[in-house]
Amino acid sequence: MTRLPPKSTCRTFLFLQGPHGPFFAELADGLRRAGHEVLRVGLNRGDAAYWPDRARYRAFTETMDVWPAWLAGLVDDEGVTDIVMYGDTRPIHQSAKDIAVARGLTVHCFEEGYLRPYWITYERGGANGNSPLMEISVAEAAARVHDTEAVPADAPATWGSLWHHVYYGCMYHANILFRNGDYPRYRSHRQISVFREWLLHVRRLALIPAFALERTWATRRLLQSGRPYHVALLQLGHDAAMRDHSPMSSMAEFIEATIAGFAEGAPPHHLLVFKAHPLEDGREPIRRIVRQSAETAGVSDRVICISGGKLGPLLDRAKSAITVNSTAGQQVLWRGLPLKSFGTAIYSKPEFVSDQPVAGFFANPTPPDQTAYRLFRQFLLETSQVSGGFYSARGRATALRLVVDLMLDPDGPYANCGDQNATMLPNLRIVAP
Repeated sequence: MTRLPPKSTCRTFLFLQGPHGPFFAELADGLRRAGHEVLRVGLNRGDAAYWPDRARYRAFTETMDVWPAWLAGLVDDEGVTDIVMYGDTRPIHQSAKDIAVARGLTVHCFEEGYLRPYWITYERGGANGNSPLMEISVAEAAARVHDTEAVPADAPATWGSLWHHVYYGCMYHANILFRNGDYPRYRSHRQISVFREWLLHVRRLALIPAFALERTWATRRLLQSGRPYHVALLQLGHDAAMRDHSPMSSMAEFIEATIAGFAEGAPPHHLLVFKAHPLEDGREPIRRIVRQSAETAGVSDRVICISGGKLGPLLDRAKSAITVNSTAGQQVLWRGLPLKSFGTAIYSKPEFVSDQPVAGFFANPTPPDQTAYRLFRQFLLETSQVSGGFYSARGRATALRLVVDLMLDPDGPYANCGDQNATMLPNLRIVAP
């Protein structure tokens, strides 16, 4: 029988929307084994599908205008001490953060790994452009690194696959589409319908083999051409990083600005390679936008578009990379390649990203301070980057061995660097390209 902690130390964790699949339910089980209470709020049948504990589930079935008051009432009635969320910018999470601040509650934020795909991110209070990292300088991070002599290791085997991610997304939207009768007032925060979202997931799942074949041939032709090239890292236009932390309104705007700068500044024998996001599902006509922009700029024969997949082999031979604020920028910096970014990101530090105009960047890109970046990256590995993943069983098991202790620590991951994290989280000291 699990021995409960004294009443004064027992906390109540309220889970809001999480990554698709069972990660939040399994994390809640870990917190309960540690002697704490858990609750889950669901806004639709997709939220409920992977939360088997019905006694600890609370369905929100009203319209969103009453959400803040409803949530505040639940927090007060249940004695909630902690709120857990995946991402922090969707409207329901923004309201929850406001409630938490007003009541002095702890907000636990999960996100895809800043050093993905081998890690997930755990922070307090916010993530991405709202991360505490935005207030930490490179010098401060470097000074707080415990192991300044960390030896780079081979990347671990992948914690999951694209297939797992797309599958859980497909099942989530299928539950909303076909089983959502108990939530008649539910409206997605996305700009497209649930039906359209589900169809896109099904299509992406079905086309994974075809995309892999096309990508293999396109990458092989590029690498065998012997021509210098730059990589443009595409993102999902509907993702929070683009929607909330970018000065650009769409991927089309980024594509047009990138191609115009390339046409003006890059040497005439250089190529520009647009690398699609692995989860790109076709809701934006990316290839058509690239083709039309390249034709307008007169560089059609020098611009290539490659679908998702592993980025490493492409970056290994690249001259530079450009992005809005993709987390893939970390892979660029790890290789010491020049990086130009437009949006807000945790790596948007003057030591790392170029402030050159786009044309000047393609003409003669400024490289990052690689020594400073390696220390910054090690700081991330010793603090907020947790080995594992959200979507595969193996990845979840790896992450959950570490996450519960992180959440129960009185301070956030950036408050106690050095000896404590190095002892408690040895797996975070893996350094992988």
